[in-house]
Amino acid sequence: MKKSTLIILFVGAMLIVSLGYSTEVKAGVPIPPPPPFVFPASPSVFLIPNTYVYFVPDIGPEIFFYHGYWYRPHKGYWYRATVYYGPCVDIAPSRVPVVFLNLPLYFRTVPPGHKHIPYGQLKKNWRYWERVRYWDRPHGQEGKK
Repeated sequence: MKKSTLIILFVGAMLIVSLGYSTEVKAGVPIPPPPPFVFPASPSVFLIPNTYVYFVPDIGPEIFFYHGYWYRPHKGYWYRATVYYGPCVDIAPSRVPVVFLNLPLYFRTVPPGHKHIPYGQLKKNWRYWERVRYWDRPHGQEGKK
């Protein structure tokens, strides 16, 4: 009875400790997640020209949406989440989409003629937009289906 209680307590403690850290370990040191960012409302985004990467402008951290995931660089590491408000986990450098390595220098600036895309439109339409290459068409900057 005592042995099983100790095992349960040990496993529980390890689980609690591991929740605060990502599963990837580099050089024996766990990589802590970036500080959380609280959005006052669902974020609007804009499309970075010539990519299918969407950027959340006018906030502190750099947060991107690409192929159904939210990405965030922080202190030399990249993190990914399935929802914009997290939680995020670190990803190996080899799993960072190449498109992020080739972003234009001006990606933080909303280009003239581009409108912010509300979160609801992005969530509803991003798969369709990618499938039909919607943003490659002349009408593509209005952000609607």
